[in-house]
Amino acid sequence: MTELREVESEAIALKLREELARRRISRQALADMARISLSTLEKALSGSRPFTLATVVRIEDVLGTPLRQHAPATATADTALAPENMGSYSRPAVRWIEGAYVTLRPSFDNPGQIYAYHTEIFWDDAAGHLCFAEAKRADAAFAQAGFVSMPNLSGHTYLVTSEAGQFRTIILGRATRERRMFGLLSTLQVGAGSQLVPVACPIALVPDSQLPEAEFGVVGDASARAGDYREILNMALASDFCRWRQ
Repeated sequence: MTELREVESEAIALKLREELARRRISRQALADMARISLSTLEKALSGSRPFTLATVVRIEDVLGTPLRQHAPATATADTALAPENMGSYSRPAVRWIEGAYVTLRPSFDNPGQIYAYHTEIFWDDAAGHLCFAEAKRADAAFAQAGFVSMPNLSGHTYLVTSEAGQFRTIILGRATRERRMFGLLSTLQVGAGSQLVPVACPIALVPDSQLPEAEFGVVGDASARAGDYREILNMALASDFCRWRQ
């Protein structure tokens, strides 16, 4: 039984939840059609257990849609180029960015506090380009996954979620000597009722090795990490990695 990597499993879970909602299929119905237990499906969707390759293949067959990204079989990790619309970068040229990061941004619902979660950037051999996936979010249902664009023209890095015509974008400036990246997040925030409202804010990605025993979720003043997190996040504006205009 081959279990998928955590970040791959999370990306599949995100896409599958959206497919179920769009098609209005219950989890029980999908489990029955794919001949898997509901418990197995629930644990994979919640992130408590990774998907296995066999389970994903069965679900893909039932839905008639790929949940994994594929690329021509001739492409190899070190010779493939990312698509032109992502910057045509090669694997050797972007190895430096691969890894796990503690991600910091202002909390939307708790003014003055910081929201922290985990982001992993990795090379997808099948797709032939960099991908990213989020984890350890307090609002796990809204965890994002997508592709990474690195055009030479601007020198910036873009983490893009693209689902059914809806986009969420993180624009990051050049990494510092410590491999920290700062920039701007553009997304949607839940407003009154079911309304979604466009929102933007500074964001920081710090290699997780630099923040041992990191705290995730909403981090308030009472936390021992609050001061460190706020000092790091303030660098986004203070060092001109992004600009806030009204």
